[in-house]
Amino acid sequence: MTIDEETGAVAIAAAVGAGAVSAAEVAADAARRIEAAADLVAVVDFDPDEGRVAAEAVDVRLAAGERLPLAGVPILVKDNLWVAGRRVTQGSRLFADFRPPADAIGIARMRAAGAVVMGMANSSEFACKGMTTNKVYGTTRHPQDPRLTPGGSSGGPASAVAAGLVPVALGTDGGGSSRRPPAHVGAVGYKPSYGAVPRGPGFASPFGGLSCISPIANAVADIRLVMAVLAGPDPRDAESLIALFDGRDGPAAPRIAWSPKLGLDVPVDAAVAEGLETAVAALQAAGLTVERRDPVWPEGLTELSLMPIQFAGLAAIHGEAWMRDPSLFDPDVGRQIEQGLAMDGPTVSRAFLLSQDIRRAVARFFLDVDFLLAPTVPCCAWPNDRLGPETIGGVAVAPRAHAVFTPFFNHAQVPAISLPAGRNGDGLPFGLQVAAARGWDFRLIGFAERIEAVLDVAGLWKAGRPAAPWGRA
Repeated sequence: MTIDEETGAVAIAAAVGAGAVSAAEVAADAARRIEAAADLVAVVDFDPDEGRVAAEAVDVRLAAGERLPLAGVPILVKDNLWVAGRRVTQGSRLFADFRPPADAIGIARMRAAGAVVMGMANSSEFACKGMTTNKVYGTTRHPQDPRLTPGGSSGGPASAVAAGLVPVALGTDGGGSSRRPPAHVGAVGYKPSYGAVPRGPGFASPFGGLSCISPIANAVADIRLVMAVLAGPDPRDAESLIALFDGRDGPAAPRIAWSPKLGLDVPVDAAVAEGLETAVAALQAAGLTVERRDPVWPEGLTELSLMPIQFAGLAAIHGEAWMRDPSLFDPDVGRQIEQGLAMDGPTVSRAFLLSQDIRRAVARFFLDVDFLLAPTVPCCAWPNDRLGPETIGGVAVAPRAHAVFTPFFNHAQVPAISLPAGRNGDGLPFGLQVAAARGWDFRLIGFAERIEAVLDVAGLWKAGRPAAPWGRA
């Protein structure tokens, strides 16, 4: 069997498990693609010999009769998740030489299932920036245009997957970091329910406990395969002890809501708005009943009203180091730490209380709705020397305006997935976001597979994939 940049994780695992190709051969192919795409700055800690040794160990396990659901699947891991013995920096000079003593639970599960870690993928510093750049490795580029950013903070994993370097990468998502970058590059990004994937051991997180391991792939089937390995409780993380409902498709006649702006007064680029209306119309033409309906949010809700959680978290974890030597930090992250140090307790407490209000509001919404459709991003990729786009929908905006549609689902603790849904006039992708109630992870994935099939028939799924990933002719 020929394995190339188009081959997904499901096909690779089946071929390696059946002996049609060895894990070592698959790893060698992935290593060649990674080496050829060094200028993408997506993969930042890579040793082909380590990948080869890990792949050969998988082949030995298979020869001994083990059945491995991820047999020989090459993966990348975001540079803020612990991989034992690897250089893991969080994109920070403070951790430039750090090598974790253990795997995070999710990484250990992936390796036990036969996945081969090929290296680490770039992240913004502490995963706290909407584009992917840092003082350790530099700036990750968009796989279609090196002048653009894939977004952040999981820009490295997203660009690598979209470029065909590996079929699956693991990112993290504390406010949309593994949904927005996939939307910008035409990949699939999945944020599990809070607690679906156990956390730790690992770095202290500034996101109030809301960040989680999140897979990125080019097909929903690969997300399903990986989530079947990642999900499930672990006694080391008490918050992982939640029930995940079974069922590939969920309800036969799902109640679907479409919210073009999530009920928020925010600008959206015309190409994105029109493209998503086309995608929703394709779903309706395929027989799905879709109702226009917005969530009802707590009064005065904005993403900025929740940012004190992140700012205070950064200040608590890294404030002393920043005060000793601010030059070690990304300037934007330094500004966040400075704001956190200046905040009072009631300001941070109000943000946590608002987070709880969001959780209750979304729980009420999903009493009457099975799946919610919304934009993943209000715009397409922007130049990689800017924190964010200067305008959206013809309106001058603040740098974080590109991130408006994703964080509330983290605070609601519900699963959400971003699917490729079209491209703008410059050929740049955007995404359709789909969310469901907490614990409905596999029902959401099943519904996403239905959407994937409809958009593929409508010519919109592949339209959301990069036309010329990095390194291809």
